[in-house]
Amino acid sequence: MPELPEVEALTAFLRADAVGRVLTRADLAAVQAIKTFDPPLSALGGLEITGAGRHGKFLDLDVSGLHLVVHLARAGWLHWRENLPAAPPKPGKGPLALRVHLDDGNGFDLTEQGTRKGLAIYVVRSPSEVPGIARLGPDALEVDRDTFARLMAGRSGQLKGALTDQTLIAGIGNAYSDEILHAARLSPFKMADKLSDDELVRLHDAVRATLTDALERQVGQRAATMKGEKRSGLQVHARTGLPCPVCGDTVREVSFADTSLQYCATCQTGGKPLADRRMSKLLR
Repeated sequence: MPELPEVEALTAFLRADAVGRVLTRADLAAVQAIKTFDPPLSALGGLEITGAGRHGKFLDLDVSGLHLVVHLARAGWLHWRENLPAAPPKPGKGPLALRVHLDDGNGFDLTEQGTRKGLAIYVVRSPSEVPGIARLGPDALEVDRDTFARLMAGRSGQLKGALTDQTLIAGIGNAYSDEILHAARLSPFKMADKLSDDELVRLHDAVRATLTDALERQVGQRAATMKGEKRSGLQVHARTGLPCPVCGDTVREVSFADTSLQYCATCQTGGKPLADRRMSKLLR
């Protein structure tokens, strides 16, 4: 799933390659992806792209005051295309959700792999009209330590869920929450409102360091190479069975109904493996 560093890097990429161009046409290929009807998607045609921004994990393209807002969900991505074909794509064929044409003949495709479709496209007059944006908590890269501590203290749940709750803190998903907890040497099942002062400092520092490092590696990459750059920097996420780069212990996994998390028992849980079931309790 694209998270804060990838969406911010895509934003920077679009600022460099799309801002200043005229959006000549937007072809919808997956009807279920569009979530708004007023203004219509066709209203973007003929308008200049004047800015690109990010709200949590939402990508926001400012098109002369209208906003094309995209949430890439779990398996969505943006592919830059040169010399796009003039013929509109056939709806419902393959992973293509939206094709955006620019006045220089280039443009980009929004695609989503797999059968579970979650990619969402909005055309709005203000980003705040998008329900997911209206509910966002403070941005993970902007929240200060005191605010972070108050947010954790008011959350009665496990750290993994707290970090990925976009209404609490915006921008962190499954992959970087695993990385942050590993860097902070904290169990994903530790309760958010039970953190000591030292643990709060470690966790906040890990959030900033992990996301900043990922962002520095992503910004400047072409859209086609960002996913590979993300994978290359991961310490525990998606590395089940491999040695932890810090201590050498085997990276373990806890599976849920539709997702999983990875962690290092030596670094994070005092050497005790977590039970691999949905209702696992914190191993103290």
